[in-house]
Order: sequence, then C-alpha cells, then structure tokens
Amino acid sequence: MSDLDKKLSPSSEHKDTNEKILTEDAKTSQDHSSIQHVDGAASATHKPNLENPLWGVPRDRLLHDVEVFAREKGLEEHTELLKKGALVAQDPGMYKQLAELDQDEKDAITHEFTHRWSHPWTLYLTIFSCSIGAATQGWDQTGSNGANLSFPDEFGIATTGPDAEKHEWLVGAINAAPYIASALCGCWLSDPLNNFFGRRGCIFITALVLIATPIGSAFTTSWEQLFVVRLILGLGMGAKGFAANVVVADVGKIAWRLQLGSAFIPALPLACLIYLCPESPRWLMKKGRYQEAMKSLLRLRHHRIQAARDLYYIHVMLVEESKIIRGETYVKRFLELFTIPRVRRATIAASVVMLAQQMCGINIVAFYSSSIFVEGGYSAKQALYASLGFGAVNFVFAFPALFTIDTKTRIGLVAFFVYLFAAFYSPGEGPVPFTYSAEVFPLAQREQGMAWAVATCLFWAAVLSITFPRMLKVMTPTGAFGFYAGLNLVAFCLIFLFVPETKQLTLEELDIVFSVPTKDQVAHGFNEELPYFYRRWIKFDKSAKLRPLVDNAAVREKVLHDAVSPA
Repeated sequence: MSDLDKKLSPSSEHKDTNEKILTEDAKTSQDHSSIQHVDGAASATHKPNLENPLWGVPRDRLLHDVEVFAREKGLEEHTELLKKGALVAQDPGMYKQLAELDQDEKDAITHEFTHRWSHPWTLYLTIFSCSIGAATQGWDQTGSNGANLSFPDEFGIATTGPDAEKHEWLVGAINAAPYIASALCGCWLSDPLNNFFGRRGCIFITALVLIATPIGSAFTTSWEQLFVVRLILGLGMGAKGFAANVVVADVGKIAWRLQLGSAFIPALPLACLIYLCPESPRWLMKKGRYQEAMKSLLRLRHHRIQAARDLYYIHVMLVEESKIIRGETYVKRFLELFTIPRVRRATIAASVVMLAQQMCGINIVAFYSSSIFVEGGYSAKQALYASLGFGAVNFVFAFPALFTIDTKTRIGLVAFFVYLFAAFYSPGEGPVPFTYSAEVFPLAQREQGMAWAVATCLFWAAVLSITFPRMLKVMTPTGAFGFYAGLNLVAFCLIFLFVPETKQLTLEELDIVFSVPTKDQVAHGFNEELPYFYRRWIKFDKSAKLRPLVDNAAVREKVLHDAVSPA
C-alpha cells in the first residue's frame, strides 16, 4: 500500500464511516461511474476523470489526439493553435515552461492570472444580460406586491366584508399562480428548451413570455383572467430558473395595473440584448458545431491561445461526461435522484436549503410587504415607499434604512426590523441555495437535480403565497411573523442535520462528502462541529480546530496520483 493509499485507508478515527462508503460503492458504482470514489483499486483509465481528463496523458498521444480532433471537427486551420491550447490545459500552472508558446501567448495567459477582472466586453455583456434576467424574475415575482392593495377591490374580491375568508384565499391563489406553474411545469421546460433552442434561444423565448404576460395582466378585467395570465407568467419564470428580489413601487388611480404591467420593462432589454451575446460554446459543441464554438470562444477570450485551450478542454470534459451518462434516459436519471444513496443525499441537501429559503419568511415580505406595512399603520402611499426601501436593502445587503416618511416610533420600528431582516437574509439564504444546489449533484444528474431544487423552492413559494393573506387576518401580523420565526428554528435544525459543507470542494471531494452515511454526518455535527463552535465562538479559543468530514488534502493528492499513474 502506497503512502497515499494509507492516508485514505480506514483509520481508527474514520474506519466505520469509510467501510460504509465502500459498501455503498460496491452496490452502486458499477452502474454509475460518476459517483465512484477514490480508493486504491481505481485508476484514471477505469473511470471518468472529472478533475482534469488531460492529466497523465503522454505528450505524443495528446498531440496526436488533437490532430485527430481538429480533422474530425473541421478545425484543421487551428491545429497548431489547438495543440498549444491542449498543452496549456493539461497543466495550466506550467505554461511558462512550454517551448511551443511564444512570448505573446505566455503574456496573455499571465495577464489572465494577474488581472481577474480583465475580460472582453462580450463576456461582460453576457453577464449583464443574465443580470437583467435575474432582475426580470424578481420584478415578476414582486410586481403584485403593491397591487395587492388595489386589485382585490376592483375585481370584487375585497378582503373585508362577509366573504373575506374566501377572498383572502383567492388573493393568495392569484399571487401564487406563477409559482404553481413554475414548480409543476416551468422548471421542467428549461432542459428541453435549452437543448432545442440553445441558451440564447431559451432566454429569448422566456423574455418574450415575460414581456407579454405583465402587459396582459395590466389589461385583465376579472380575477380569473389575471390568474390565467399569471400562470403563463410562471412558465416563463420557471424556464429561466433563476431568481432575484426587486421591488417596484408606483402610485395613482391605475397603480395596480401599472405595478403588474411594469414587469415587462427589464424583459424588453433582455430580449434585445441576448442575441448580441455569443452562444454558449459548450452548447454548440454538444450539437457538434465546433467551428461556431471556436468563433464564440474567440469573442469571449482576449487571446486565441485562451480560446484554443478552453475549446479542447471543454471537448474532453464532454467526452468524460458522455461516459457517465452512457445513453441513460432523462427519466432514469431523474429517478436516480432518489435511488442512489450519494445522489439522494445531495437531493435532500438541495431540497433543505431551498425549503429553508421559504421557511425563513423572506418572501412573505417580498410578496406582501405593502400589506404588512399597511397593517403596521402606514398609509397606502407610505407602504409603497417602505416596500421600495425593503427592495433596496435586499439589493445592497445592509443598506441604511431609507424610511423617512413618518417619525412615529412604532411605525419606524416596523420598517427598521423588516430592513434588518433583509440585510441578514441577502448574503445567506438569498443566493446560496441556488449556488449550493447547482454544485452538489453529479454531472449525470445535474440538470434533473437543479430542476427539482428550483421546483421545490417555487412550490413552497406558492404555498406561502396562498396561505399568508389568511394567516395575516387570523393570526395577526404578530402571530404570522412568530410562526415564521419558529420555522427559522426548524430550518436551522434541518440545515445542521442534512446539509454538509461544500466550500472549495472539487467534484471528487463532493462525491466523497455525499457518500458519507447520513447518520455519520449527523454524528460529526454533534461530536465535532458543535464542540468546535462552542470553543471558537463562545469561549473565543483561537486554537480550536474543526476536523473535516473527509480529508480533502489527501483526496486531492490521491486524485493527482491516480491520474498520472499507469493503469
């Protein structure tokens, strides 16, 4: 046994956990090589190497493979450039020692390392367009916020009077309509739309939906029409699959129509800008359009050597991914979210963080802040301005309190604590669940897993939207917020029990972490994490060290060792 194998073999401290991981591997890894784990028996030639498929490939073979690749993909004119790019991709840190690279190419790569924010304008345009997409989603989600003060009266479903209970449920259902449609259908449309129309095509189509439906909602004449239009809106929201929180406020006689209709504003530049952005090189390569992918990368990179490096590296990664999927159907990979232990744990973790986002109560403020402020003693106009303040705080994390309309202490406290809540939410439960969910699934189940996670988030957003108007009346604002305060405690416990840390972990390390049996992960939390927290943050003992769930340093060393070792 090598020294590296000894590092990863069961010790007195890890023996039980490692044995359980290996037992599960024996049951599942034969059919699912994407979730195999680092052990002494595995070598880089027997399983896909998702760290860097080019590690350990002999130089002559690598250059020959590039020649074949260039010939097969119609890239003969770029053969020599692709050879250089492949050599750089094989060991990115050793580019200065490559005699094949001229000084200009070496300088370009050095500049890439030393100037992290220096990129072509087309890349920044693409990022900006995606940001507009997130703003569009947030505007769509919260466009009904201020409108809740007006449209129930106009459509004859006022939340006061003899039919108040029925009307409160109707108002909740209208607000929940986009999330119902997103969870049940929209999220699951994302994959086929991306596959068929490409990344830009999918965004363009959803942008058209997000332009048409808000305008349509502004011209509805009954609550039934508004409900249907918002269902269609949800299809576009779900297909985009990313969220943001932006609040818009407006006033006037037709205020609610303007508030609902104005959500088309950010969707319009999104539809116009998206085709100025290059198509995803990865998607083009999946479709066999390698020459177009090269042109796209040349627009997204400063130098040709960077484009060549990334083109060949993406190609070999796609080859490795194809070994993982091996013709499995979409439905089969979806079922594997629940049948394979390693993937099931990732599904549970992603579901918990998405559920926690709703349990924390942020969306009762995002969806109903105007109503909440009115209940707190604000006028309708003041409530709209206070809601705008909430959106601003949510946007800049800890933005200073913007409310200056009324100086009464009670009213000021309502705004202050709503803003304080948003400030603490924004850097944590706001963006983290989506990032976490995107990284915890193996490549073979990533599309299905992310769709499930987003659907989970939006389904519970629908539940929240339906129930909160009634809760506000029956439980009073104090009781309703107390209920969600209790749910935060439940969410804290669920995250502690079922959500392992993924910070700075590679694909191989994530496989190891999610292969640890749940009860052992829970035991690690009680036996290691809680004592560490007490010593470090209660007793302020700077010498306190937290033993990780897995030895990440040893895993990294083992992966590199296996990659460069002969079969």
